[in-house]
Amino acid sequence: MPDPEKSREAESEPQDQDQVHKGKEEAETPERSSTPELDDADNGGELQHNAALTKTKSLEQQVSLPREVLVVGLIALAQFTTQVGLGQTLSILHVIGDDFGITNPGILAWLIAGYSLTVGTFILFTGRLGDLFGWKKMLVIGYLWFAVWSVIAGLAVYSNHVLFVFARVFQGIGPAMCLPNGLALLGGLYGPGKRKNMAFAVFGACAPGGSIVGAVFGGLFALAWWPWTLWSFGIALLGIAGVAAWAIPEPQGHKPGLNGHKLFSWAAVWELDLLGAVTGILGLLLINFAWNNAPIVGWGNAQCIVTLIAGILLMPVFFWIETRVARNPLLPTEVFTASNAFVLGCIALGWANFGIWIFYLWQILEELRGASPLLASAYLSPVTVAGAVAAVVTGALLHRTRPAVVMMIAMSAFLIGSVLIATLPVRQIYWAQIFVTTLITPFGMDMSFPAATLVVSDSVQKSKQGVAASLVNTIVNYSISLGLGFAGTVEVHVNNGGRTEADVLHGYRSGLYMGIGLAGLGIALAILFLVKTLYNERKSARQNPEHQRKSTSTTSIE
Repeated sequence: MPDPEKSREAESEPQDQDQVHKGKEEAETPERSSTPELDDADNGGELQHNAALTKTKSLEQQVSLPREVLVVGLIALAQFTTQVGLGQTLSILHVIGDDFGITNPGILAWLIAGYSLTVGTFILFTGRLGDLFGWKKMLVIGYLWFAVWSVIAGLAVYSNHVLFVFARVFQGIGPAMCLPNGLALLGGLYGPGKRKNMAFAVFGACAPGGSIVGAVFGGLFALAWWPWTLWSFGIALLGIAGVAAWAIPEPQGHKPGLNGHKLFSWAAVWELDLLGAVTGILGLLLINFAWNNAPIVGWGNAQCIVTLIAGILLMPVFFWIETRVARNPLLPTEVFTASNAFVLGCIALGWANFGIWIFYLWQILEELRGASPLLASAYLSPVTVAGAVAAVVTGALLHRTRPAVVMMIAMSAFLIGSVLIATLPVRQIYWAQIFVTTLITPFGMDMSFPAATLVVSDSVQKSKQGVAASLVNTIVNYSISLGLGFAGTVEVHVNNGGRTEADVLHGYRSGLYMGIGLAGLGIALAILFLVKTLYNERKSARQNPEHQRKSTSTTSIE
């Protein structure tokens, strides 16, 4: 008769072997390619967060490959259409200005800055809405909102430029809904690994392509009647919203809701952190308005000074509310890490540089070189190819090296691209500097954005992916708008009223020099980030040599 004790041991032996084998696989297989090495007090929570992520099925395990490609494409269209909204107006800026009788360059800049302003300032709150009401739902609503206000912006042709700027400002709230919730969907649908890295890289790669496609269609429709640029875009957005509502699955593990509270109640107000949202949005709006209005009315105008001071004073109040008052803050405490501070600082400086680069490059091509919108779009078309290459390179690099290195390369690309345009002789052959800058600058865009998104996304719980994505997108789009205000202020103070072509060129170059300075600061910050990373890795190796041997193939930063 068999011994029961031995039988139990024999039955449990395979299970024990499986568990040992599984443990070895987990130790040998890096779960994440590029995550911030958080402060020691936060490491336990982050490990629990990663363990929870691995329990849910990733997107490729839920759907077929064609469906997966469709889902990622529909989500990436959030980034693509955001840049279409920028490029379609930028390419025909002077066509629209002539139709409305606008000659002041400061007012023309508002046609661009007003859009980027709301894209940047509303993202944090719309990310919270996605966390509470569903990322997919907010993505679809964002596409619909984007469509409606695109149509209204086109209808402004029957009114005046005030309605057009107003519509552009409200149009920007659409992508403000789409961007963070699209990124949150990617973060929720994929677990950490190569596939997630590539999905984020694809999302970032859509930026240069979207800008060029928008510029091309803007130029084409301007040959007939420019409002059709916006009307056709609105129709396309309606179609995207419909397909997205059908094709995108709900991510597993994310349960949106107001924790049982009624929508119209004080409990819901606290859950949404409306006090923090109003304070933060108002502060950002006032600061941005002051800088972008200064080139029009001058800093001697009390309006600019008062709004700037009011905006600056509101920001400490916002952070006080988030850290001391809010029960469910827009910015969770997990976000406040050294890694995120360095990464977001680089993003702010690099993308402010990008806003300056793209705006003045278009001005030089159309105003000084006499290129039509379509020809200028053709000049800039290499950014789509360069962006695709940059996305592939970034997806590979993020799995093999530190985000600090990726960020340093990105800041260098921003700097070199601006130097090439700032030193460009007006009549120089296209292939000498313009072509080269269109190949280099996309690496700044498509390397910095995915790296920052991955770092911040992996630093927070799955339920707060929308907030993480919101923070990165807030910095990106707000910096574009604010950078235009910085450069515009410099331009109007040195261009001697733009009386001659030489004066205009001097103003453009001075604005670009401002962008060069911002990118230079970004490189310095990225270098400090890398030095701090290496220091912390060596410190960790001395304290835990066994852990260091197991993680030599992974990226570890603080």
